[in-house]
Amino acid sequence: MKTLLYKSDPARGKVWQKILAEIAPEYRFIQWNDLDFSDGDPAIFAEVDFLVSWIPPENLADRFPNLKVLFSVAAGVDHFDLRQLPASLPVVRMVEPGLTQGMVEYVTFAALALHRDIPQYLQQQKQQLWQSHPLLGAAKRRIGVLGLGELGQATLKMLNNFGFECHGWSRSGNAPEGVTGWAGVEQLGEFLSHSDILVCLLPLTEQTRGMLNAELFAQLPKGAGLIQVGRGQQLVAEDLLVALDSGQLRAAVLDVFDPEPLPAGEALWQHPQVWITPHIASQTQPETAVTALLANLQRFAQGQPMHGEIDKTKGY
Repeated sequence: MKTLLYKSDPARGKVWQKILAEIAPEYRFIQWNDLDFSDGDPAIFAEVDFLVSWIPPENLADRFPNLKVLFSVAAGVDHFDLRQLPASLPVVRMVEPGLTQGMVEYVTFAALALHRDIPQYLQQQKQQLWQSHPLLGAAKRRIGVLGLGELGQATLKMLNNFGFECHGWSRSGNAPEGVTGWAGVEQLGEFLSHSDILVCLLPLTEQTRGMLNAELFAQLPKGAGLIQVGRGQQLVAEDLLVALDSGQLRAAVLDVFDPEPLPAGEALWQHPQVWITPHIASQTQPETAVTALLANLQRFAQGQPMHGEIDKTKGY
């Protein structure tokens, strides 16, 4: 019997435990919160084969001598300190249908709201102002997505169905059918110039930290909209506020922040052209996540590549 240790939200863990007991009883599932640490690390640590975690414990190599794979409960791994992990330990991010569907829904909602000028109409409602604005057809609205991973690809496919002119940027520029792909730093400026609505779905790396800044905003078409669902550390909030006040950007939908929760009194809370949600764009769904996890465990047992296994040198 293989032992799987879960260190994340206990309520979600109970759902995982129930499902695994029903469909995969060959795995022993243990919740971190159920362990007794009064005499130091529990003896069971030596038997742990797989760790599923949000923030993994320190000194993995010493505390878990038989650990074979570290799984993230999230779509990214930027909350892991990859430098502290054993070089030979595979690290796998969460790729599951429920998480992907949630992100597609959120970005589609935000993109349609910006496309139809809903932030402006909501401000007019507060002013009791009855005033219409010209309606631009979807085919004339360009949407650019930064990041062409699982979430970016799925989001672009949905947006493409509405008839938007869709563009995608990444290191490789590997965009889905019907989407114009842009690759590398050399093509970033041209990509940005084709983005009336910019969606950030990039992982957090040293290259993307602080990337959403004044220099980048200046390369967008005047009056562009921003949807930030990547990571909070990618956005320079002060530069966003300046861009909004100058009219370079007309509105922003933000779901991620640095720090989180966003402190009371921050200017973003009060800005009339900013919509804020508390990091809820997409959340791992317990039922579909367990299925994805089991599929990866089977791939690992068969010596096959796991879905979502990261390249530690890239950080994603």
